[in-house]
Amino acid sequence: MKPITKFQCLDSFQLKVFAMFFMLCDHMWATVVPGNQWLTVIGRLAFPIFAFEISEGFLKTKNFKKYFGRLFLFALISEIPFNLMFSGTWFYPYGQNVLFTFCIALVFLRLMKWGKEKNLPIYLFTIGISCILGYSLGALFMTDYAGYGVLTVFLFYIFHDVKFGWLYQLLGMIVIHGYLMSGIALNIPFAGHVYEISQQAVAVLSLLLIWMYNGKPGTKNRTLRTLCYAFYPAHMLILSLIWLYILN
Repeated sequence: MKPITKFQCLDSFQLKVFAMFFMLCDHMWATVVPGNQWLTVIGRLAFPIFAFEISEGFLKTKNFKKYFGRLFLFALISEIPFNLMFSGTWFYPYGQNVLFTFCIALVFLRLMKWGKEKNLPIYLFTIGISCILGYSLGALFMTDYAGYGVLTVFLFYIFHDVKFGWLYQLLGMIVIHGYLMSGIALNIPFAGHVYEISQQAVAVLSLLLIWMYNGKPGTKNRTLRTLCYAFYPAHMLILSLIWLYILN
């Protein structure tokens, strides 16, 4: 995605910082400050940004195995903190952290890339197979955001840098996060009426930040990049320990 206007002013690192902040708000709501619904509403903006970053990372990486391996390693590291936050126990087989969702997506992005390098019919076939299998595996392994999370990553890859790609992304986000995904309902008062929408539909607004992406990495500092990965398990572990052993 090439910068066209001054509106595109956020680099990859800045997007990650926004996403980490939104995620922290959501996880604070789930642990140390329950009942503040506005925190989890803000948190809906995090996942699509991370999904977009995974798609961009795949497109730009020069070493897929290293990229996938790093993500898979942090997925393993993050599982216990995720279990603590999600269930209050060290072991919980009925839900896996979101990095496993992204690992599943990366496998099929690799397949789609192979199909794209062949010809259009093969590319379309690999898209179809990837959507079916990626969705199924996300649901089967009960990863965070499940199959819909995998499809969100695909959405940003398939419509990357294509004509009217922003429109397809908008429609896709409305379908996946505004219609297919269920969640807590939000009551929105307007003009004397109260309208009920799915809380997850707020995720569509993340596109406003994603569309501000200028295609630049922002930082090549390996320490900062590693800290972005480490933030996920670290903040979950800290919040969970405070919640379980100090507040309770």
